[in-house]
Amino acid sequence: MTRIVILDAYTVNPGDNPWTPLAELGELSVYDRSSPSEVVARAAQADVVLTNKTPLAQSALEQLPELRGIAVLATGVNIVDVAQATALGIPVCNVPSYSTASVVQHTIALLLELCHKVSLHDASVHAGDWQRSPDFSYWKSPLLELAGKTLGVVGYGAIGRRVADTARALGMSVCAARLSSSPALDGVPRLSLNELFRSADVISLHCPLTAQTEGLVSAERLALMKPHALLLNTARGGLIDEAALRAALDSGVLAGAALDVLSTEPPSAEHPLLAAKNCVLTPHLAWTSLPARQRLLATTVDNVRSILAGSPIHVVNPGYASAALGLFEEQ
Repeated sequence: MTRIVILDAYTVNPGDNPWTPLAELGELSVYDRSSPSEVVARAAQADVVLTNKTPLAQSALEQLPELRGIAVLATGVNIVDVAQATALGIPVCNVPSYSTASVVQHTIALLLELCHKVSLHDASVHAGDWQRSPDFSYWKSPLLELAGKTLGVVGYGAIGRRVADTARALGMSVCAARLSSSPALDGVPRLSLNELFRSADVISLHCPLTAQTEGLVSAERLALMKPHALLLNTARGGLIDEAALRAALDSGVLAGAALDVLSTEPPSAEHPLLAAKNCVLTPHLAWTSLPARQRLLATTVDNVRSILAGSPIHVVNPGYASAALGLFEEQ
């Protein structure tokens, strides 16, 4: 009997997105949440393991000899030790593009919250400030107009391009980080990271978290930003030096930040950004609209089916088969 194990099921299906299509592929074990110490026991004898944010570390993978594939319930795969999976011949499959529309929408919502402070003014009205106002109109914070400003996109993939399209509709110009020497063929200026941080009025992060991108928003780059500039992050928390961002916000080095992700989730009560000036935080929810989660599940079913058939799709470690052969030959 084929065995499929979901290590952290709740966020994908809190009750509105049934796992029924996966159950049709084999014996399905569903855990709402799993701690790292529970992974090996729960995934023992599994053919396919599904995880969203439960880590699959080297030590765990080495203790799962029956594992035929890993299906990540996300686009980013930094939660898995992909190098170790590759060495063991285990394909790692992700779900690309399922949340693009939702993440773009949330990114713009964060930007507009920084510009218009909708929640602040809503709370003010409900507190009775409008009734007590001597004027028909008032504002608790200046409103920022985006027309004529420049958006700098770090990670010009599917999400980054859609965010750029929306920004243009608001009258903004767009530039993107230059990640290679290839010429830009779409008319969007490509700048080095330092040039982008120096010139953009709004910077939005949409790149994966890798060894090369970890901490790319450093104290040094924050110091390059304009004092009125805004920073958005709907990608991964580890892209930002969060202590440096707190210092930059509190000292006025930049005007504001809005983040849907942090380096530790959930954060501790002492997280530096919880008390930072003009910092909007949401709990990693940009991906969670029901249509996005339904697309996520549909593609995951295809991924698991392809793993079981021996022809995995959406593989992020295409060298897994040759690496496993080399490992076997050495033994």
